[in-house]
Amino acid sequence: MTYQDPKAAIEDRVQDLLSQMTLPEKLAQMHALWLVLSEDGAHKMRPDASNDFSGGDPEKVKTLFAHGLGQITRPLGTFGVDPAAGVRALNRFQKDIIEGTRLGIPVMSHEECLSGLMAQGATLFPTPLSMAGTWNPDLIEKVGAAIGAECQSIGAHQGLAPVLDVSRDARWGRTEECFAEDPYLTGVFATRYVRGLQGADRKFLATLKHYVGHSASEGGRNHAPVHLGPRELADDFMLPFEMAVKGADAASIMPAYHDIDGEPLHASYRLLTEVLRDQWGFDGLIVADYIGVTLLETHHAIAADKGEAAAIAFKAGLDVELPSNECTPHLETALSRGQINMDDINEVVRRILTEKFRIGLFERPYADEGAITLRTPEALALAREVATQGTTLLENNGILPLGDTAKLAVIGPTADDPLALLGDYAFPVHLINSDATTDTDNVITPLAGLRAALGQDRVTFAQGCYILETRGSGAPVFPGDMADHESIKRNSPVSDRIDLIADAVVAAKAADVAVLCLGDLSGIFQTGTVGEGSDVDTLALPGVQQQLLDAVLDTGTPVIVVLSSGRPYNLGGREKDLAAYVMTHFSGEQGGHALADVLTGAAEPSGRLTISTPRSAGACPYHYNHKFKSAGTPIARHFGSDYPFGHGLSYTSFEYSDITLASAEVPNEGGTIEVAVTLTNTGDRTGVEVVQLYTRDCMASLVRPIKELKAFARVSLAAGASAKVTFHVPTDMLNFTGRNDRRIVEPGGFDVMIGASSDDIRLTANVDVVGAVRELPQNWRMESDANITML
Repeated sequence: MTYQDPKAAIEDRVQDLLSQMTLPEKLAQMHALWLVLSEDGAHKMRPDASNDFSGGDPEKVKTLFAHGLGQITRPLGTFGVDPAAGVRALNRFQKDIIEGTRLGIPVMSHEECLSGLMAQGATLFPTPLSMAGTWNPDLIEKVGAAIGAECQSIGAHQGLAPVLDVSRDARWGRTEECFAEDPYLTGVFATRYVRGLQGADRKFLATLKHYVGHSASEGGRNHAPVHLGPRELADDFMLPFEMAVKGADAASIMPAYHDIDGEPLHASYRLLTEVLRDQWGFDGLIVADYIGVTLLETHHAIAADKGEAAAIAFKAGLDVELPSNECTPHLETALSRGQINMDDINEVVRRILTEKFRIGLFERPYADEGAITLRTPEALALAREVATQGTTLLENNGILPLGDTAKLAVIGPTADDPLALLGDYAFPVHLINSDATTDTDNVITPLAGLRAALGQDRVTFAQGCYILETRGSGAPVFPGDMADHESIKRNSPVSDRIDLIADAVVAAKAADVAVLCLGDLSGIFQTGTVGEGSDVDTLALPGVQQQLLDAVLDTGTPVIVVLSSGRPYNLGGREKDLAAYVMTHFSGEQGGHALADVLTGAAEPSGRLTISTPRSAGACPYHYNHKFKSAGTPIARHFGSDYPFGHGLSYTSFEYSDITLASAEVPNEGGTIEVAVTLTNTGDRTGVEVVQLYTRDCMASLVRPIKELKAFARVSLAAGASAKVTFHVPTDMLNFTGRNDRRIVEPGGFDVMIGASSDDIRLTANVDVVGAVRELPQNWRMESDANITML
């Protein structure tokens, strides 16, 4: 048959197979199953599966995939499974599908991979905030490639990453999953991560999520409604997705849970079909966020039953229901009611089959048990390099780098807890919600890293306090669990014990320097202080950490605060009392070594913030690229940031000089702004500077931000050395969404600002863009570049 002929054209194979499929066989391709797989074929439903009719009987489970299956959900990433055993079980399931169904259509396997493959034994990379803190897109492309290689080695075909939500409200628990508060920087990292993850041949599917605007929810609360106009949505939140689709050929998209102005994303034909497919040319798969289709009935209440929910989602543009089959089988009923038609179903199945043929799944359905490659030396070295480059120095009174003889007291709840270095989609952390654990001995904590670098005799330890004394699934309350949400009162699980502070004070007094490790414990659905569903109403440190900080500072011993967190926090106004302030975010399993390298001067601090630290939760949502009137009139006292986007210090100093424009007048059509500056290392040691270019539209037909990042470059210079940094910014990048909801570039004057952060502008020039107002074509120039010439 044609569909079994690997030499036949993909479209011919798809048409041949589609023409032979029955309705149940087609519907089977449109959903996944979340099973516990077995090497002997005795596959079972997950213990907490809401649709488990089998009573644990594997023979009954087999009826669920008697007609085939589109995807298998996280076969190695749901529980602690030995990778080789997991691959054998996955291969057995694949064999059952291929040999036990009429047409033998292989199943796709997907896993989570936000900060590394989320499975036992995989490399635990830093979270996206730490990755982006490197301001090194080439490095992150290597990370994507390493993660993709680990995923494919255990038989996965699709990874549910990266997250392209643009961080705007630090109260939101998923802030840690974002790259940045800036849409352009997010888009740059997204394209590089996707290119690395998918590879040049796109044989592995990256999944862009959460499309779109998920991070702009009411009050920073998970799943809450989003209130965005179409232009703000397009310019601030859709841009990274557009860049990854057009610039990296992203193979999959995942809609978000929320609604925008009353329209749930899983039901939006405009966003899923008209924008993604028709306007952007997206040709991959749109997969549901877990139970996102079900929520159209149960939470959003725009569908009368599961059949109608499925019909609405698939007609809007969805291709695969994840993680299981709650709604898709009910499409037969929806079909009989006229809520969906066979043309709609055939188009969906056509896209699914096309992707399966394109990645070679029919020819290579099985994973090679002997080719599993996890935690290679190269991957570990890469994880350490990212953690090192992402470490950001916010304050330094000269105490850093540490001297050769200083005795340290390492203090605090994140100093020696392996989970304090990991994000919510790291395997050990994700297991907490299932009340399961896995080995974390490979995670290098700050205490372990400093002892390895300085020796046991120079480093003492005091716990100081706890954030969470016990970790478990707890008892989160979800919408629908109770009729009246407003009446719910929850007690915080965060520890309020202060009895350990006295020992910390003693340790600090006996040391030359106190390294105080503060921050978060990540965990989904309130199993942590940050992470998916772990939202807050304050930016004060969780628990009694502020009391610990105050007590240690009051000893008079110089204090270096190391903040390992998933969001920025305020330190009770004590930031300027610190000897140094270092932010690592969640730096992964090599984070302790990376921190020690930076604190001792073995590595230069080169990280820069990609989200601002608001002065208070009252300033949220806060972002550097706000509108002129965002501060209020008069300016609100709580507005602004002491540690803004782009900020980060070095162990040396840099001077900016000689800004020059190749031309002060640039044509709108096909024009490029070329601007150069001279950068000089004026200190006494080698250092890295991140040179940042911002623009401001001096006058436009619609209100524009006060500044927007358009280019950047990491520059390493020896002491006394200089370099010429030349940026090329296409005029296309000066666009915004006009009154007709199309991207336009208007002529006029633009300020070009170059500096060390969004709040530290060193040089400014002005350029005139001349010509008519121009609407951008589909494939517009989306990125700038930079050339570095040593002088």
